[in-house]
Amino acid sequence: MRSPARRPSPPRARRSGQGSAGRPPVGTPVAGAFFDRDPLDVAAALLGLVLCHRVRGRWLMASLVETEAYYLEDKASHASLGFTEKRRALFMPAGTVYMYYARGGDSFNVSVRGAGNAVLFKAGLPLLPEHLPREPEGERPRRPWSAREAAAMLDRMARLNPLPSGAPRPVQRLCGGQTLLCKALHLRVPAWDGRPLPSPGLMLVDVGYRPSRIVRTRRLGIPAHRDPHPLYRFVDLDRAQAASRHPLPREAREGVDYAWVTPPEGAGSRKRPGRLAVP
Repeated sequence: MRSPARRPSPPRARRSGQGSAGRPPVGTPVAGAFFDRDPLDVAAALLGLVLCHRVRGRWLMASLVETEAYYLEDKASHASLGFTEKRRALFMPAGTVYMYYARGGDSFNVSVRGAGNAVLFKAGLPLLPEHLPREPEGERPRRPWSAREAAAMLDRMARLNPLPSGAPRPVQRLCGGQTLLCKALHLRVPAWDGRPLPSPGLMLVDVGYRPSRIVRTRRLGIPAHRDPHPLYRFVDLDRAQAASRHPLPREAREGVDYAWVTPPEGAGSRKRPGRLAVP
């Protein structure tokens, strides 16, 4: 089983020529070269980065809390079924968006190094001002992102992704799955499949947050005949309440069902995180 390397800081895109409408109100844009690495390395390094989509003049933003890695030879990968026009993006250069319909909803993936390799953006947490650490080293202070602006963004995301009853979805569940993430950010297959990341109106940014505990586990929803056992799912344990499913059920066995990428202090502890401090 492959093991991801230690997480480096993501490369940053050039800032020249980007006005306030061209980039999100927070963070430093991440360059497409970020994806030119092994799928496991990319999947781990994505946690904490913020996926941003501009919709009708407003940036919708979610900090990634869960990802999954896929290899060409992996039976669970779409690419393992062979090249088709629909799967073309998986065989395009690293940093190409691959979107498809999963259980009636849109799903967002990006190709990485190696034809057919990709990473699935599994779940996120709507970015709020209280989630922001200090600016990354070397970044100039920017205009503060106001609570009013954040509330307007959150309201837009909530209206895009209500509960089946029509009631508002809890904040920590707004992006708590691959189709929920796409609904809350209004990411649609026809708009983005086959396009590069970053593109105008769609980018990753680094706000300086780094998970203190990252765990890798088995991917979700993989049939028994399609290699469900590799530990290719990555979760920010400090924000696990926003993941599609908690990565450490009580019966989980270290070294079999999960492994640490960034272990907690006192390795071997499986203390579950408390509830997220979100409204």
